Amino acid sequence: MSYYKPTVIQSYPKLGNTVTQDTLYWKKYRPPVQIKEFGAVTHIDISSVAPYNYAVTASTRIHVYGRYSQEPIKTFSRFNDTAYCGTYRDDGKLLVAGCEDGVIRLFDVEGRAALRQYNGHTKAVQVTAFTSDKYRLMSGSDDYTVRLWDIPTATKLCTFTEHTDYVRCGCTSNLNSDVFVTGSYDHTVKVFDARMDQSVMTMEHGQPVESVLLFPSGGLLVSAGGRFVKVWDMLKGGQLLASLRNHHKTVTCLCLSSSGQRLLSGSLDRHVKIYSTSTYKVVHNINYAASILSLALAPENEAIVVGMTNSVLNIRHRKQHHKKNEVGEVAKKRKRPSYKYFIKGKDYMPKKSDYLVSRPVRQHLKKYDKLLKGFEVSRALDAVLQSNIRVKNPEVTIGVMQELNRRGTLQNALAGRDEKQLAVILNFLNRNVVDPRFTAVLVNVAEIIIGIYSSVIGESSVIDKQFMKLQELIEREIDYQEELLGALGMMDTLFATMTTKKEAVVPRNQNCALITGAEQAKSMAIA
Repeated sequence: MSYYKPTVIQSYPKLGNTVTQDTLYWKKYRPPVQIKEFGAVTHIDISSVAPYNYAVTASTRIHVYGRYSQEPIKTFSRFNDTAYCGTYRDDGKLLVAGCEDGVIRLFDVEGRAALRQYNGHTKAVQVTAFTSDKYRLMSGSDDYTVRLWDIPTATKLCTFTEHTDYVRCGCTSNLNSDVFVTGSYDHTVKVFDARMDQSVMTMEHGQPVESVLLFPSGGLLVSAGGRFVKVWDMLKGGQLLASLRNHHKTVTCLCLSSSGQRLLSGSLDRHVKIYSTSTYKVVHNINYAASILSLALAPENEAIVVGMTNSVLNIRHRKQHHKKNEVGEVAKKRKRPSYKYFIKGKDYMPKKSDYLVSRPVRQHLKKYDKLLKGFEVSRALDAVLQSNIRVKNPEVTIGVMQELNRRGTLQNALAGRDEKQLAVILNFLNRNVVDPRFTAVLVNVAEIIIGIYSSVIGESSVIDKQFMKLQELIEREIDYQEELLGALGMMDTLFATMTTKKEAVVPRNQNCALITGAEQAKSMAIA
């Protein structure tokens, strides 16, 4: 059996995003658990006290799920119409929600019937939140008003009517129980103080505001609307710090990580973007199957909970490194061979008396190598022009083309092809001819193809379009090269001018030194 040396496929550096610590961190989640709800999941709120249950608002119900439960452990369904914004109080004992009928309902987490009802809004209430003192709650409605309510007496404390469109988002301050923020479809974000008759600060977002988020320190405020996520400095009177435009559809929700170092945004473009709060740059991206309406992070980032427009609740739990048994000890792993077992005989020095028995290694060849071994060059090229190879691993196709060119049979392999086969080759050229890794090989292939098939140009519209596209790509690349050479020439001129100026300083100093030396010699001669 004759020996055949397989085709050498050159390895190229992979193009794409580098693997960072954020990439490794946010990928350590299990495959998602998906739960079907009765309607689009418009809001998710996670309790801040153990066992960290989360309330999911969808359609006319609010379902409460446990940390790992896939079935609701409690359901609040005493709504006459669509429910909105089911939100926990800080102690996890009360839950408030708005409704399409304009009524705000307060529930005891342990019960089912509403403890209180707050009437006053004339249209849907889509924003509800508790103040940090736990005795008042804030609401925003489609009737353009923002109201503050007293929880025990169910009475209205104050009303703000500054917004001129639907109030669709809001949040309260953790540091000051009198301060809360609202966002509206009138493109503004307003900061209210319950002790004042009007807003104390107004920020112009420029798009209908879908979500607002106040940092725990109270110094930064984030607003989302349209394709923008904007960060405002509250300590400088609402000055704009950053405007982030990383989504290509409307941003619907915001969330902050447990440490406060990462900001998450969900959008209708089915992506969750994760930003660094120090640089405001995207450090990771998570894709979902449908448009995202709501987003929440469990304490210690243990789980990412996402609600989508297709009525699916998507839950990703962080992987646990160690499992504990009932006693509380880490379960013992299966005993594996020791390190000594694997290095056994590694340092053995052969002796003269040793007899080496070699076992022939069976050579496993790829399909294209088998065809090349049988001198079937045309079929070998066809094998690497299959869609699964030319699209995902173009370097394999390039490697076979290089081998055919080395053998001098590349022209034979490219000749004699019908319209469909020629279209596949031209499509591959158009995709990769301007790639710097493959240009040297594919330019040669293009020249051979033009030389062989120049006589058939004009007979097929499909082939003509491919040739025209190839011509446009090459002309455009030549234009880019000319522009780059022009820029390089200007930079060379600039550097040469700077170098000339530096060199011109040296002779001047030398001349001064020579003149000084001559004067000294003259003075010595006179003396």
